[in-house]
Amino acid sequence: MSGRIAVAATAPFGADVLERLASRHDIESVLTRPDAPAGRGRAPARSPAKVAAERLGLPVLEPERLASGLGLDAPVVVAVAYGLIVPEPLLSEHLWLNVHPSLLPRWRGAAPVERALMAGDTETGVTIIELVKELDAGPIAAQEAFAVGPDDDAGDIYRRAADVAVALLDDVLSAPAPSFHEQVGEPSYAAKITAADRRLDLDRPARELVNRVRALSPHIGARAELHGRGVTIWRARVAAGGSFEPVEVQPDGGRRMAYDAWLRGLRP
Repeated sequence: MSGRIAVAATAPFGADVLERLASRHDIESVLTRPDAPAGRGRAPARSPAKVAAERLGLPVLEPERLASGLGLDAPVVVAVAYGLIVPEPLLSEHLWLNVHPSLLPRWRGAAPVERALMAGDTETGVTIIELVKELDAGPIAAQEAFAVGPDDDAGDIYRRAADVAVALLDDVLSAPAPSFHEQVGEPSYAAKITAADRRLDLDRPARELVNRVRALSPHIGARAELHGRGVTIWRARVAAGGSFEPVEVQPDGGRRMAYDAWLRGLRP
């Protein structure tokens, strides 16, 4: 295939893959979502991928909606954590390769890493597919699995997935033409994370709670009320007696700290 590619990315995982690809491939432009309100002041904020692209000196395209005539000259577009649906006319104008951090068809959808950790999966991976109209259902160009450690959180998995994704893309992009095969097996779906997913039900089994904390760290954190105080829980473990034990917490309006230190601060 041609050495020139475009990259469609928005979220931190997409920015990470973009930075790694930029040192190895000729990136013609970066397609990302427009600046969006963020933070308490709701000021427009650049996407992580836009920040990375500008640091790398790459041209950035930020359409509100995708349509023909975007000005993408590269024959191949690598989409990774982009967040907009690509319409069929545009799919036919380029080869769109999608980087998905799961072993498709398991965990199609918006939050594959988080849902895999919540489910207690001990293995995940990265799949490179051709982008098609149906959600994450395209034929597979490359796939690689890796183990999920018992203490791995979402940040660990995304970092490992970025390494694997770039290695897989090196192979796919260096081939004269990619070879695809259909996905095999019953798909499962990774729904977008909501506020309800963050709330810990402390009556649930300890391992389930720890898995939820792992899935939501280090980006948004799990929420609970402990000793009558609202806290975000960033790390937790199953204690020797089998109970749920926070390890690192952040009280509302406060800083992150060890759970033991926070407990000491509660005592009169």
